[in-house]
Amino acid sequence: MSVKDKYQPVLNLGEKLNIKDGDVSEENGVLKVKGQASNQYEKNLLWDKIKEIGGENPSDIKANITVADETIYAKHVVKSGESLSKIAKQYYGDPMKYKKIFEANSGILKNPDVIHPDQVLIIPNP
Repeated sequence: MSVKDKYQPVLNLGEKLNIKDGDVSEENGVLKVKGQASNQYEKNLLWDKIKEIGGENPSDIKANITVADETIYAKHVVKSGESLSKIAKQYYGDPMKYKKIFEANSGILKNPDVIHPDQVLIIPNP
């Protein structure tokens, strides 16, 4: 199995996330990956996938992933049935951090208990 085959799930995720300026090459058994994620959350997703496959400090992949917008952690499109606490748990691992998301979106949200599908919320940096 080639190193590219081994890390194909990382490359697939990069395509799904629309990583910009992506470039992949293989050199002496090391996969070199570079590109630009929209935000820090997407970069973290890629690194989590790399570590899931290669371990905490993989020696067979070198990734240079930059972030287009470092002022926010992510943007989230609300889906039916979601709440701010559920969204906070997804991004921060803590549902009680919903207040942080509410405050960052005070221009469009008037009540933390009322969000609507298709609203685009800013997820502030943790």
